[in-house]
Amino acid sequence: VQLQASGGGLVRAGGSLRLSCAASESIFSFNVMGWYRQAPGKQRELVAAIPRDGSTNYADSVKGRFTISRDNAKNTVYLQMNSLKPEDTAVYYCNARRVVVTFTYEYWGQGTQVTVSS
Repeated sequence: VQLQASGGGLVRAGGSLRLSCAASESIFSFNVMGWYRQAPGKQRELVAAIPRDGSTNYADSVKGRFTISRDNAKNTVYLQMNSLKPEDTAVYYCNARRVVVTFTYEYWGQGTQVTVSS
């Protein structure tokens, strides 16, 4: 499984970016798709997740500003980020999780840098 993340960049505070995560196989085959981020010196944290049923959940710090969505036909998951803040600066990683019986398989994209200037 390959996950190709793209869409990162440098943006001013208050601006927007849209991240894309293209999977090499059907994203419907995964139980959950998600975006994580890791800032320098910090642990990787969950930003947003979208299970197979299309429901969504978000970290408190991004609620109301970020939107995760999926396009099953394109095997792509998106993260629309609005009202960006300097504290959103991090490397963003796409994640896919598949549960088979009692085993959980996780796959990661290569990461895309998001930098928000003040």
